[in-house]
Amino acid sequence: MKHRKVKSVKQLVKIRCQLKKEGKKVAFTNGCFDILHRGHIECLRKAKSSGDVLIVGLNSDLSVRKIKGEKRPILSQNDRAEILASLEMVDYVLIFNEQTPYKIIVSLVPDVLVKGGDYRKDKIVGKEIVESSGGQVIRVKQVPGRSTRNIVRKITSRYADT
Repeated sequence: MKHRKVKSVKQLVKIRCQLKKEGKKVAFTNGCFDILHRGHIECLRKAKSSGDVLIVGLNSDLSVRKIKGEKRPILSQNDRAEILASLEMVDYVLIFNEQTPYKIIVSLVPDVLVKGGDYRKDKIVGKEIVESSGGQVIRVKQVPGRSTRNIVRKITSRYADT
């Protein structure tokens, strides 16, 4: 069953127009969110605190494989979307097939674009769109040692002999 917070681009464009009329600030972040961990939560919290409404772009299974390789994702896009949608700080989730959220950012033009601190500000996709419309780009400091890659390594090493 698809969660009520999971929307299409078309639906979110309508929602975004209404939010703009209401004077609400829209924040946007994106990622694979394969195995949700503390680093993800910190980024989502910061993203939500930077706006009234948080939209999360979620890489589809196809785009995760293109970015991370054939062994990923661990969890399906529907499971990842459901997990994200269940979080209080997430208002909407949008699954996308492209490797970057450029088309989404062009369509929504969020007021705030939030990315992890591992991204150089000048390399953040959509930065110029958001800033040219008067919005801001925020980089969230990474939580050391917290990554899906580290979790997968820990699991595989711990259970390699079982």
